Amino acid sequence: MAEDKTIIPTMGAKDSEDAVYDARTLGAPKMTVFGLQHMFAMFGATILVPTLTGLSVSATLLFAGLGTLLFHLLTRGKVPAFLGSSFAFIAGYAAIAPAGEPELLPYACLGVACAGLLYLVLSALFKVFGAARVMRFFPPVVTGPIVISIGLTLASSAIANCSTNWLVAVVAIIVVIACNIWGRGMIRIIPILLAVIVSYIFAAILGEVDFTPVADAAWFGLPVLYDNTVFSLFTNGMDSGLAITAVITIMPLAFATMIEHIGDISAISSTCNRNYIANPGLHRTLLGDGLATILASLFGAPANTTYGENTGVLALTKVFDPRVVRLAALFAIVFSFCPKFAAVIEVMPACVIGGISLILYGMISAVGIRNLVEAHVDFTLSRNVIVTALIIVLSVGIAYSTAGAIVIPAGSITISLSGLAIGSLVGIVVNMVLPGKETVYGIDGTKVQGHVENAAVADDLPLEGPTVEEVKNVAEHMTR
Repeated sequence: MAEDKTIIPTMGAKDSEDAVYDARTLGAPKMTVFGLQHMFAMFGATILVPTLTGLSVSATLLFAGLGTLLFHLLTRGKVPAFLGSSFAFIAGYAAIAPAGEPELLPYACLGVACAGLLYLVLSALFKVFGAARVMRFFPPVVTGPIVISIGLTLASSAIANCSTNWLVAVVAIIVVIACNIWGRGMIRIIPILLAVIVSYIFAAILGEVDFTPVADAAWFGLPVLYDNTVFSLFTNGMDSGLAITAVITIMPLAFATMIEHIGDISAISSTCNRNYIANPGLHRTLLGDGLATILASLFGAPANTTYGENTGVLALTKVFDPRVVRLAALFAIVFSFCPKFAAVIEVMPACVIGGISLILYGMISAVGIRNLVEAHVDFTLSRNVIVTALIIVLSVGIAYSTAGAIVIPAGSITISLSGLAIGSLVGIVVNMVLPGKETVYGIDGTKVQGHVENAAVADDLPLEGPTVEEVKNVAEHMTR
């Protein structure tokens, strides 16, 4: 029996008419270029994590690719998500290996690997309780502001990168805009790749690039060294006290990243007009993210997470085929064995990444706004205004505060919750507590029932491709 590929487009009224859901129709050469574009989009943030922590750049590229492929395998190849380095665990690495000491980093990686186990626990809970019940907590009035906040909280890093040379950053921005608005054919749907090439060359002409590390790097090298892996702790003599400290210190960080994961999947769903929370399901996406994080950490690479940069590429190009993302993962794996290529990426000026990120992060927030508009969220209701306001202000305000997070002492350990985690939690709780009524719309964008208290997704709504008539029947049953 052929696999059922039906996915409910509840994040938008229906599949985008001008989007590409099967890139094979465009031909292999174009798919290859799209894959390269996704790879370059994730480079800036992905290599920044090993740069800050002392982990290997080549190992980071390898397990970003392998983690992405593992994620796609576990999510049945349906979600066009790329997994790159997670910034959420940087504080954990700093606590265990403050100066990036090679002998201490494996202990930090052990803590991150254990944190990944919590993803598996939450995945099992979602599997038991089902997506419909979970989605009751994530109506558009909650997911829309969360997606908006994701883009806004990332914005400061884009501005900081642009500030290193605004002229180069503006060139990158102009290339993206010109290709996307006035470009024709392939030019219009590979603006990120072209912007990277043009602005990189421009920066080199201005003398902003030092190619010495590139000249010194070898053409081929193994991306993983045994002494950098967690396995080395068991053969080189483990400090059990330090290992336990690392696990206790780092594991709580997973609570924040799991909440952010739900926001990221909501953003991808909104972008593609398909409800990936329902199909393939949050239990599968969490499982994929968790196992990818465990795999990467065991081999000395940073924790993985779904990447906003690549969601921005999806929104900009409207090429939503997961096959393209898997091509990007394959490219990352191949290039991880080439230290010279890793050096080319490492010496890429921050202003190049900044100009591109400025557009991509803005696209993420724009998707959240579109989600609210297409879901017909009624902002004449005070409850909706309050929910939206709390999510955005807490997410953005805490992110840009002096501490950058809410720090909660818990005995001998400290739990640090990001602004996005706090904003999401508060938004979910307030939406469920406040009285009020939301109109429920069918998959064709039409109103299919009256008003239901705090409606999101009906518990008895089929998860595999319901028709409008089926949704109406459920609605009539609920309103009797």
